[in-house]
Amino acid sequence: MISKWAVPSLEDIPKDQASDDVLREDTPKEQVADNILTINTTARDACITGDLATADKLLTHEINTDSNDYNSYANHLFVMARKANWDRALDEALEVTKLTPSSHIGYQLQHAALHGAQRYDEAIDAFQTMLSKSENAPDTQTRKLRQQYVNAERAIQETIKAQLDDAPHRLLNTFTGRLCNREVQIDAFKASTEYKELLSSTLVRVDLRMERIQDVVETYFRCVTLSHRWEGKEPLMHDIQDKVIDELNPVGGIMKLQSFCKTARAAGYRWGWIDTCCIDQTNNAELQKSLNSMFVWYHTSALMMVYLSDVPPSSKPGAMARSAWNTRGWTIPEFLAPKVIRFYQNDWTPYLDDHSPNHKQSVAIMQELEDVTGIDAKTLVAFSPGMINARKKLRWASTRVTTVEEDIAYSLFGIFGVQISVMYGEKKQSALGRLLQEVVARSGDISALDWVGTSSEFNSCLPADITSYEAPPYTLPSISEDEMQRSISSLQDTMIAELALELYTSLDRLSAPRFANCRLHLPCIAFPVTEVRRRPIKHKETYFMYEVKANGLDDLQITTEDRLLQFSQGRPARQSFLLVHPWDCRLLGLPDYADDTESMDDFTLPGSPGEEGPVDSESSERAMRLIVRLGQPFSAFLLAQQRSGEYKRIASDRDIITQVKDVDSVHSMDVRTLEIL
Repeated sequence: MISKWAVPSLEDIPKDQASDDVLREDTPKEQVADNILTINTTARDACITGDLATADKLLTHEINTDSNDYNSYANHLFVMARKANWDRALDEALEVTKLTPSSHIGYQLQHAALHGAQRYDEAIDAFQTMLSKSENAPDTQTRKLRQQYVNAERAIQETIKAQLDDAPHRLLNTFTGRLCNREVQIDAFKASTEYKELLSSTLVRVDLRMERIQDVVETYFRCVTLSHRWEGKEPLMHDIQDKVIDELNPVGGIMKLQSFCKTARAAGYRWGWIDTCCIDQTNNAELQKSLNSMFVWYHTSALMMVYLSDVPPSSKPGAMARSAWNTRGWTIPEFLAPKVIRFYQNDWTPYLDDHSPNHKQSVAIMQELEDVTGIDAKTLVAFSPGMINARKKLRWASTRVTTVEEDIAYSLFGIFGVQISVMYGEKKQSALGRLLQEVVARSGDISALDWVGTSSEFNSCLPADITSYEAPPYTLPSISEDEMQRSISSLQDTMIAELALELYTSLDRLSAPRFANCRLHLPCIAFPVTEVRRRPIKHKETYFMYEVKANGLDDLQITTEDRLLQFSQGRPARQSFLLVHPWDCRLLGLPDYADDTESMDDFTLPGSPGEEGPVDSESSERAMRLIVRLGQPFSAFLLAQQRSGEYKRIASDRDIITQVKDVDSVHSMDVRTLEIL
């Protein structure tokens, strides 16, 4: 097979290095061709027509006739290259070097022959020698070759950097069994055949495209990540540093590590990453960076291997769903982030004997994962991190556990696409609080405030535990267009349009919810509580039940662990309470969250009632639609005012669902922003 890499053609080789400037830059091509043709016209024609045997015979005769004519050797080398006879081609290049020891041409020919023979180390050495021999050469071709070499090295270096920017700092070399930092990884590449072939190729082919460099670098540095369940004593970084994994005693976590490397190696992957020993757990800065980068690492990995240690060989469908792996917090990003994933049983054979390259393409496996996680298969296959549907994402994690309590929040950083400081020892309420604070503040999405259970010490509007999101969120009743129009028609007889527009304007001008110093500034519609009375409750010794009345709202019952002061209109309380409707700007009928990062304050709709100008029928229509929506049942918060004027949320064991009594209650609503501790 003829190599695709061409040695210098006849026109690249001067007839005589000290001759009459045959190949000067300004020499007309016709003159160059004429001079070269004088070497051996018949041999040249034979090469052009592909008659290599004739060219070989003629040039061999010419060499035997005049063994000091290095042009004949050079031309014969070209024929040998065309025949892929690289040993003979190298012999001719060495003869040219011997005849012209001070010239760079022989080394250029050596490089071409050695590259063709796939002896890339020697090829690069020959090229570098050629450059040194021609260091002061004035000709344009030599300067171009030197710049080509510099550009090739720079392009490869830049491609390596770009490839490793989104990769872990430490990786396991599955072939050597050693843990390697970034510098060792790069050194290993530069010592590899892949690198030498690539660099040498860029020197013989000026037109080598960047895509080729990217493909070689990407293929070499492909990394496999492992998703697993920590069990017993797992090997940490100091346990394997400067050791060969395969030489360690194969027990416990070491055996798992050895099997991971073996499986990855068999699949053709040189590099592997596992969270036990590829992070220096004692280095806070490294740990911080790693936890904030894991989702990206998983996403850019070539493959995520999921090891199910409690799923035996030849398991039937459903075994993966029953695995304890599905109860762990960190596994959520580990199966959502990767583009390619494969599940393995405890003997490291593919789950359900599915040997396909990507189990995300397996309908059966994705359906099983959907059933156990509650995450639809479409999201499992192509998940995008961000703030949208925050409440739904929190519910995914609500039944999961982590060994370290703060990790229940840290494991969700990538899901929401946030970068937050890691502070082990802060306790889970603080960790979860900081995450939820970021989500609410950046997105304006108040669905994260929709929970039942116990209030957090971080802020009373946030839950103390992720389990508070396990129950499905309250869903507003849908209104058909016919129902909407009937409701609007009935309102027009009982309510002045200007009042509806005034309320719309007030709500449209509300700022998005925000946090400052763990205090939530919550825009809402407030209803003063007028009566709280305790009622007996069965089977819940630690809870209290209260009947609550508020101006403009239907009466309701609330069950809580908090002991509330009882009062009524005839018996005023020392503490005031509010039932509030947390404001959701989507009730205005504006477009839904345009993207995760856009501020809710930025939403304006041309011609909306909040703008200056004459009131038109379209504005009135939107205002009336808002009144209808506000008349629907909603999930309320019960707030108790503190001595300093701020409020605290009273947590309940179920959603507090209430509704305005009548239209008068709607148009007299109290719109404000409350500060909640």
